[in-house]
Amino acid sequence: YYITLLSAIRNAGQSIWLSAAYFVPTHEEIEALENAARRGVDVRLILPDHSDSDMAIDVAHSRYEDLLEAGVKIFETHNVFLHSKTVVIDNVWSAVGSSNFDQRSVLFNDEVDAVVLGEQTAHEVRLTLQHDMRDSRQIDLAHWEDRPLGDKMRDYFARIWESLL
Repeated sequence: YYITLLSAIRNAGQSIWLSAAYFVPTHEEIEALENAARRGVDVRLILPDHSDSDMAIDVAHSRYEDLLEAGVKIFETHNVFLHSKTVVIDNVWSAVGSSNFDQRSVLFNDEVDAVVLGEQTAHEVRLTLQHDMRDSRQIDLAHWEDRPLGDKMRDYFARIWESLL
């Protein structure tokens, strides 16, 4: 799944929309998302604003500034526990499953994901993601850069533990 997902992201021409309960991406995933956004692909991430793993949220936050600078749009859910793991690429490639956007899903966990090629399934998944975005708060780069220094330091130091999450 990981290789298939990376290939789909790297070859996306129009859009990459994804939701993930845990966003602790590998270096390759970060690079692929940022490169896609820089080449004009509409990259949108729907991520939780809270979780059962505060450290995972902090690691995700530590990646926001670079992603936003590259042109990735980030939406955080609020007042819900986000547990979905979905991806829609170019309105034809979609995946739903148990794999988070994290290293554990790549290296350790036994995950199950369905990858579907087809416009109808992609359309249905995209509608769900649109609904989730509408109920989320979009993160603005200027606002994000203006966060308190303590928050920035906590996020930065969380990266020490990211390989364990």
